[in-house]
Amino acid sequence: MSLRLAFMGSPDFAVPALLALHAAGHAIAAVYCQPPRPAGRGQREQPCPVHRAARTLGLTVRTPARLRHATDEHAAFAALGLDAAVVAAYGLILPPAMLAAPARGCLNIHASLLPRWRGAAPIHAAILAGDARTGISIMQMDAGLDTGPVLLAESVPIPPRATAAGLHDVLADLGARLILRALAERPAPVPQPAAGATYAPRLTREDGRIDWTQPAEALDRRVRAFLPWPGCFTTLGGQMLKVLAARAEPDAAGEAAPGTVLDAGLLVACGQGALRLERVQLAGRAPLDVADFLRGHPVPAGASLG
Repeated sequence: MSLRLAFMGSPDFAVPALLALHAAGHAIAAVYCQPPRPAGRGQREQPCPVHRAARTLGLTVRTPARLRHATDEHAAFAALGLDAAVVAAYGLILPPAMLAAPARGCLNIHASLLPRWRGAAPIHAAILAGDARTGISIMQMDAGLDTGPVLLAESVPIPPRATAAGLHDVLADLGARLILRALAERPAPVPQPAAGATYAPRLTREDGRIDWTQPAEALDRRVRAFLPWPGCFTTLGGQMLKVLAARAEPDAAGEAAPGTVLDAGLLVACGQGALRLERVQLAGRAPLDVADFLRGHPVPAGASLG
């Protein structure tokens, strides 16, 4: 059965769901996403991935900068006469007037097994914590932060060397499949457990700064969790060095101070164990495997990263 929907999302994660809803024949009355923002070297305003996808599909796009007190936006949303709204990483909090407007409410595609990892960065948080599994929850939205009842959930394993980029793509596709099921099957909402909730806060670029006093295994997960955003970095000779791939060697390091380079292959002492850097990038330069990087930028044992 075709439903009249609004779709609300902004980044790449939301695009598969938009495409799936359109391909399934649902009538998408409007697509809401973040406004275009300056990007790239020229700082020209660029539409977000959902905006570009919606434009390709010929859909109406709305890009309000805020919603909380925008009563004109509340009225315009209500006037769409929606059966439901589908929300996926939109980036704005929906006020009560908008949550209540669609006949079947607002359904959120959330990239975790709620109530674990509510909040803005659930994929990163699951890898950082060393979780063995994650998944998608289709949630009936309420006024809380990812606190609404769950309609459907499906889990997937987190591979041992998973990156946020790879896990993101798996979960985006799973979310697209589950939202179609939720709309078609109308499963009964199940309240989230009162206990066991965890929170994944929004990340900033500074979160990527490597603290060498942490255990090597934690830094291994951090590098993978923050690829591609916000990315991990340290300093080498006063220059920023991005760490794009690394692997923990838990039994290495000995008594060396954290941040000390232990050999000619960029094995770096940590608070516990050591981290073998495998792929790096100096600011303004191309990414390189460490062997290639060291041919042009030799780093002797005993050097310090900070």
